[in-house]
Order: sequence, then structure tokens, then C-alpha cells
Amino acid sequence: MLDNIAKLKKGTTCLITAENVYGEKGRGGMADQTGTPLPEVERIGQVWGCPLAAARELGKGWKIRPSIKVPKGETVTIADFDGPAAVTHIWMTFDRRFMRDLILRIYWDGEELPSVESPAGDFFCCAFGKALLITSVPINVNPTLGMNCYFPMPFRRHVKITVENRNPERDIDGFYYAVSLEKREVAEDEAYFHAKFNRTNPLPYMEDYVILDGVSGKGQYVGTQIGWQQNTSGWWGEGEIKAFIDGDREYPSYIGTGTEDYFGGAWGFNGNYSAPFLGYQDITAAGEPQIPTNHVGNRHSMYRFHLPDPIRFNEDFKITIQAIGWRSGGRYNPLRDDICSVAYWYQTEPHAPFKKLGSRDELEVI
Repeated sequence: MLDNIAKLKKGTTCLITAENVYGEKGRGGMADQTGTPLPEVERIGQVWGCPLAAARELGKGWKIRPSIKVPKGETVTIADFDGPAAVTHIWMTFDRRFMRDLILRIYWDGEELPSVESPAGDFFCCAFGKALLITSVPINVNPTLGMNCYFPMPFRRHVKITVENRNPERDIDGFYYAVSLEKREVAEDEAYFHAKFNRTNPLPYMEDYVILDGVSGKGQYVGTQIGWQQNTSGWWGEGEIKAFIDGDREYPSYIGTGTEDYFGGAWGFNGNYSAPFLGYQDITAAGEPQIPTNHVGNRHSMYRFHLPDPIRFNEDFKITIQAIGWRSGGRYNPLRDDICSVAYWYQTEPHAPFKKLGSRDELEVI
């Protein structure tokens, strides 16, 4: 990354926030104390929610509209921008009670179906609604729930980013966000970013957990985030990662040696870590030594980003992971755990439609 930072390139940068909803040149921080909505805020369809009382003695230009409201049961657009350009950074923060209720979606070039669809918490590697500290290269989460994504996201004609509040009872009164964009030409060989959430609860007996399926086109798989709740005591991570590439059917071309091995650990993890490309956290026992690990109800969160080692495909792609523990007599035990995931990849468009995101009840963390 740093080897090109001094190189001059043709392009301009803008920042989309509640203070400048379209990232327009010279139009940031123009809200005032009159309570009259800016025309661009009405055009994008956001709730006005101004003026902020804290700025009443300072006036225009003094942090009058730093955040927005996402009303209960509604979807709000936070970015609506014409290309060619690339999203270079997404930051957001909000009340952590909404981490599974707030659904992030991204649409490229006027498509009706999203290329990114995930609960915001899981997208930022915080499984089961637990605020974690993540120090990877593409995803970074800091105290207190400062969520950052650095995956580059080039597009040619248009990007639309929305957030849906699925909570039927509560508005999100303080949703803060910033989307950095670089207006530039997009090369022919630059693919589109995708991310998809999945959850199976419980996993059927003797079935592999499907992280991603139905991908068609050319691209590269670049990351896996998994949340894992144990429904059986004991070690749960003997399962192998399996990637089916370009026509593989019963047997994969890419197969690992165990769950903790795929996420960069060994011999059962035995400790939390967050590194540039790999991480694991026991999110039930973390900070509470009286709670043992690897027991019924324990929840684990893991990520692996294939930035130095992308899994490339030319026609189709599927990736799964086995859930294997131990039973008596030194025998494997196919597990029926509660597993959720986010898959991250780049590919050519159009992409195959995603399986419908589960209902609020199906995503709820209980």
C-alpha cells in the first residue's frame, strides 16, 4: 500500500456524510438553525432531524447535522453517487443493540439486487451482536464500536448504499457514517466487490455449512468471517474448509486441514488474537475467566482475509466448512451448531441473485 502513496494519480476525493449527503464540492456543513431541510437531504430521502441544539450559539458550519435517524422498519440511503469512481473507506457507528437489526446493502451500476447484503455487525467481523476489537487490514473495529472497511470498491456508473432498520420498536437516533470516494477511471480488469451473510441454526446432521454458493462468473474470493455457537461441549473445530472451483462437484480442489488451521491457529486456538489477515475470539469467555471455553453455549468469532492469497475462479465458485467435534472412542462427531458467516469476494457483473436474507427472527441473537 505505501509503495504507491507518493505517486501522483488523476482523480479527486470526496467524503459523503450527513453533513454533505452527496459529497458535493464546496457544499459540506451547510445546515443551519432554521430547521429548514437542505434540498439535497430531501432528495436523498433522509429524515432531517435538525437543528442540533449543541450548535445553537455557533451557527452554520459548526456540526449541526453530524448524524441521521434511521426510523424503525425503514430503509435509508446513505450514498447515491455516479461513477466512474471507487469507494475507498466506509466508517459507521451506532447503538450496539442494533448490530443484527441494521442491514447494510450496496448496489452497483443501477442493479436492482444488492451485491452486498449483511447485518452491519457481522459485515464488520462482530458476530452475534458482540462489539469486538478487530485489527485486520480490510476491516478495523475500535472502541467504542468504530467500524471501518477498507476493501476497495470500484464501480463504473453508480453506487447506492442503504441501511435498513429491522427493529419494529426503536428508531436508530444517532447513526453516524462516512463514505470516502475517489472519482477516477476504472480499468477493464477491475471487478466488483461483493459480500453475503448466511446463517444456519442448527446445522443439519452430517451436512457441511455453506459459506457461499451459486457464484457464477470470473473473480476471486477474498475473505471469510464466521460466528460459531456450540450446541455440544468439547472441541468443535476439526472440520475442513472446502472450496469448489470451476466445475468441482463432489470433491473440491481447495481443502484445508481443520477449522482453526484455516483461521491461522493451531491445536484448538487456546487464545484470542486479531492480526492483519487472521483472527479468532472466544466471545463468550473473553474477559470473564470464570466462564470456560468450548462448552455448550460458547460463541466464537473468526476471520480470514485472502488478500495475499486470493482464491481465483473463472466460471463458478462455492465454499463450505465442516462442523466436526469428538465423540466416545476417538470418533468424529458431526455437529449441529448455530453457524453464521459473511463471505467477501470480487467478481464480474452481473452476479447471481442472493438467497433471500432470513427474517428478523431467523437472524436474532438469543
